Amino acid sequence: MTKENNSAPGMQWTIYKALLLSTACLAVGIALGWVLQPATSLRSATSQQVASPHTAEQSNMAVPQPDPNAELQTAADSQAAPLIAKLKADPKNTELLTSIGNLYYDAKQYSSAINYYGQALKIKPADAGVRTDLATAYWYTGDADTALTEFDKALSYVPNNPNTLFNRGMVKWQGKMDADGALSDWKKLLATTPNYENKDQVQKMIDEVLKHQTGQTGKAKK
Repeated sequence: MTKENNSAPGMQWTIYKALLLSTACLAVGIALGWVLQPATSLRSATSQQVASPHTAEQSNMAVPQPDPNAELQTAADSQAAPLIAKLKADPKNTELLTSIGNLYYDAKQYSSAINYYGQALKIKPADAGVRTDLATAYWYTGDADTALTEFDKALSYVPNNPNTLFNRGMVKWQGKMDADGALSDWKKLLATTPNYENKDQVQKMIDEVLKHQTGQTGKAKK
């Protein structure tokens, strides 16, 4: 499925697919979140010393491992650099801002993605696709409340946006344990977009939530 917001060729991605990966956790109700803290540094060449093979303390030291998040940050910065250079000459270009946000989202640098999506939305606040992406980025930082606020804003502009309904339902279910809210969003999605390409998956999620509710009711009666 094509991503809702506009991005440069080759930079398109699908937010709902990222959330879709988390649906396997529905049965156990695992709430997802990313805590990414890039932290790595290079030793100065002038400070390097040759380790003595006779020094037990040095020989037993753990070999520093590369930080995957820092590598992703570096890669994203490198890819975004030419777009950021263009942005300096055209700071209100929403397509550039969105494309940069997409690059950082793909690299799981959600705070940076939020920054650029936010700038784009200051210029074009009614872009429901970008606002849905902003909300999803907030979700991955662990901020379910702000994510839901942004989903609500997106739906105020496009009430039946299927990707927004899909993602808001997911955050309600996994982030707030709001089963009724999730069911409401997903049922509305299927009712307003009957040809939704992943309707079978949505129905499966609805069935999982209903099964969970039935199980909880059974336990309460006992």
